[in-house]
Order: sequence, then C-alpha cells, then structure tokens
Amino acid sequence: MKVIVTGGAGFIGSAVVRYLVNEIGVDVTVIDKLTYAANLSSLSKIEGQPNYRLIVEDICNSTAMMDVFETVQPDAIMHLAAETHVDRSITGAAAFIQTNVLGTYTLLETARSFLERASSDTKDTFRFLHVSTDEVYGSLGEPGFFTESTRFDPSSPYSASKAGSDHLVTAWHRTYGLPTVISNCSNNYGPYHFPEKLIPLMILNALEGKPLPIYGDGSNVRDWLHVEDHARALWLMVQNGQPGETYNVGGRNERSNLQAVETICELLDELHPIETSRRNLISFVDDRPGHDQRYAIDASKLEQNLGWRAQETFETGLRKTVEWYLENRQWWHPLRKSVYSGERLGLLAK
Repeated sequence: MKVIVTGGAGFIGSAVVRYLVNEIGVDVTVIDKLTYAANLSSLSKIEGQPNYRLIVEDICNSTAMMDVFETVQPDAIMHLAAETHVDRSITGAAAFIQTNVLGTYTLLETARSFLERASSDTKDTFRFLHVSTDEVYGSLGEPGFFTESTRFDPSSPYSASKAGSDHLVTAWHRTYGLPTVISNCSNNYGPYHFPEKLIPLMILNALEGKPLPIYGDGSNVRDWLHVEDHARALWLMVQNGQPGETYNVGGRNERSNLQAVETICELLDELHPIETSRRNLISFVDDRPGHDQRYAIDASKLEQNLGWRAQETFETGLRKTVEWYLENRQWWHPLRKSVYSGERLGLLAK
C-alpha cells in the first residue's frame, strides 16, 4: 500500500510515519514544507528505509502536489500538514489561513483530479484522511462531551482555520464524491513534541529551573491523548473508516492545566531530583485571549465502530514522555537554543 503523509516531519505526523514504516510496513511518502515546527531528526530512525521517502514542498503548490500524486499513485493520503499553535495564530493568522484552508483546498482538488483518471480499483479503495482538532467545537462547561455532531464554535484563528478546512473536506465529499474521512482529536502529547506546547514546554522549563507559567488560574481542562495512540487510530480510519464520516479521537484523560503541570513536577522530582520541589517554579500569568475553558471527547464511535482503544493512561503516557525528554537532550536542546527558547507567544499589543 502506498500512502502520502503531509506534515510528516511534525509532531503527530512523524509519529504516524514511524508507525507506518516500522510497524505496518506500508510505502510512505512524506510531504513537508519544513517550517519551524518540523524536525527531520524526528524521522532519523527510519532514514534510509526503502519504504520511506521525503519530498520538501508546500501543500499550497498545486503543480507540485499533482506531480507527487502522479509519481506515487497513492492508495491514501493522510493530511496532517497544518499550522497548529493557538498562541501564534493570535498574532499571525495569515499563515494559518494559507496552510490550513488553502492548503487543504489544494490537496482536495489534487486528489479529485487524480481519482478522475485512476483505475476503478483505486477509486473504490482510496481514502483522503483529514486530521483535525477538537478545538473546532469551541468550549465546554463542566458537564458533557464533544461528539461528532457537536456544532462548530471555534474561538481562535487557529481553530477557525481548522473548522474551515473541515467544512471544505465535507463539501468535497458531498459535492464530488471524494472518499474523505475526518478525525477530530484532543490534545496530543508524547515524544518529539515541539517545545512551544504546554507539556514539553513545562518539562524543559522545569529541567532548566525556569518559571512554569500557567495561563489564568490553571483551571482550563484538556483531554490528553498520547500521540502513539493517535497514530494507531488514524491508521484504523484509513483502513476501515467510512467515506463521509467523522471520528473523534480522545484519551478519556481530562486534566486541568494546573494538574498536568503539577504531575510533570512530581515526575521530574522523582526521576531527576533537585534540592527543592519543582512546584515552586509554578507561576500564573495573564490568560490567553479567547481561551476555551474545557475540551472533552466522546470517542465511542471510534471505539465501537473501528475497535480502537487508547493504550496509555495519562499517568503511563506522561511518565514515558518525561523519561523520553530526559534521555533525548540531543533532540530538544538545539531547538531551545536556536528555534524557540520558551518565550511567551500570542500577546496582543496594549
């Protein structure tokens, strides 16, 4: 089987690629623009494998995308390329609209043109998997969960751009019959995570004795999903997902931001002890504009229809994640030194 993975040098994308190349054995072609959050070191363990190749290109380049499709003749595309950091979208929304909306449109049109000329067998089995986020649903109060029928209510430029791309994917299925599947996932964490996001930022700040800034009062709740559980879910959707369907992916691991950071401190105090508790590094800072209060995913459809189950709890997955960062300084230290050192992002001018 031949699969194109866009954004395959990013955090979730690289987990998917490592899984497909090493454990499934499919033929994978990665398309990645190699922006600041991409890291080829995340793919170093599969470099040289005969069933892996990398194409450095922008998904908005329609000519290049058609060339890739014609060369690879894919059985599926797993579309993960996106600008993803909410804070960056607050002060630089244009890149999010360009990549997340226009890039998705370009890929949809490329896939549609490709399938018009493909064999009947390819047309019957081809899948376009669009990987999205639970942030398109907006904010939950204390009760309830996001389901696949929850109304979209995005709060940030990032989530609005992803909601727009989700709508495009649905429209291309309904209008043109493109065999699309959409996934909406909760917050991912795990190894190879670019250190602008909450969990890797807190781990690395704590290791370096820097403040651990938490937005607002830390009560905002997220449902945490280990990235390797997510990779397994996405592959199930490619194999068995029904065209036109959406599947929510969540770990059933709700934690407030404060609880998540406190757990990181406890793990580091155990695994890499210092004289005082790292909880003393926690500080509270001005909240993010438009900060959603709670996300929680109901993954019943994915679990019941496709047989997926998360293998990691928050406790087991976070321990593995902290251990990975302790053991892989050579991966994250260059990023902290030259790409992103942990400064606050997304601040509006006063």
